[in-house]
Amino acid sequence: METIYNDLVRPPKHLLDGFQEVLAEYSPSCLVTDARRRMGAIGGLRSVRPEHRIAGPALTVNLSVDCLVDCMPVLARAQPGDVIVLACHGATRTAMWGGLMATLSQKAGVAAGIVDGAIRDVDEIRDLNFPVWYGSTVPRPSPTAVHDRTEPVQVNVPVVIDEQVINPGDIIVADENGIAVVPADSAGDVLEGARIQIKKEHLIREKINSGASVTELLAEFGHL
Repeated sequence: METIYNDLVRPPKHLLDGFQEVLAEYSPSCLVTDARRRMGAIGGLRSVRPEHRIAGPALTVNLSVDCLVDCMPVLARAQPGDVIVLACHGATRTAMWGGLMATLSQKAGVAAGIVDGAIRDVDEIRDLNFPVWYGSTVPRPSPTAVHDRTEPVQVNVPVVIDEQVINPGDIIVADENGIAVVPADSAGDVLEGARIQIKKEHLIREKINSGASVTELLAEFGHL
């Protein structure tokens, strides 16, 4: 695999702030996925704490499934608020994120890590209160990490997790339900759609609490 280091073009601050506001609602990843008409959803990854919810631009890292390496140097390219997305292609025999990586990420202001593979030191990461979504756990680190290998690695390239393409700079919204991916070029429209969905759900809840029946709700909203 060829080593690639690309710069990250981050979305405008007002859009990132807008998705941060969505985090105050129930199930923000669901709201965003609804706004995208069911597109962009990633399931199957768990969070170290169920209460964690984040939104931020994806700093993507593609690793070779045949040669997993230590990706800590990627932190030098991260900015506060970034979400580091590691595409490990579901590898489960080596841990590609641990307590030290979480500590360094937290010190750098990174918003979260998403690891399509295994991690370790879950207890330490939980105590740090640092958000990480991951596929599985294993105590063993990558053998290449022991030998200070940091390449081959591809930084800020399109990656695929759960059949979903994540481009560098896409906005990631994650919570205990899963992960929603928002393409950077449609973030404004998706944010507006999420805000519409929020208002709709607030109204539906009000009507339910006021005694509206399922038949009445379906007649007014079409679906719930």
